[in-house]
Amino acid sequence: VQLQAFGGGLVQAGGSLRLSCAASGRIFSINAMGWYRQAPGKQRELVAGITSGGSTNYADSVKGRFTISRDNAKNTVYLQMNSLNPEDTAVYYCKAELVMRDYWGQGTLVTVSS
Repeated sequence: VQLQAFGGGLVQAGGSLRLSCAASGRIFSINAMGWYRQAPGKQRELVAGITSGGSTNYADSVKGRFTISRDNAKNTVYLQMNSLNPEDTAVYYCKAELVMRDYWGQGTLVTVSS
């Protein structure tokens, strides 16, 4: 199973980006999917998660600005990020929780300039 993340880049404060992450390989079903981020010198943290049924949870710092969604038919998870600020600058990683183990994407860099 492989996860491929797309959509990172450089954006000005107040701008928006949409990340996507597609899982491929021998997949029967995916339980939860999520986005994490790691800023320089900081630990990786959960940004948002979504269950197979569509229930979501968010870090307090992104509530009201970020929206996570998924397309189960495509094994893809999305993260719509609005009102970005420099504190959102980080490498963003997607994760898929399958029955036997979790899988991580390679990370995509998001840089927000002030």
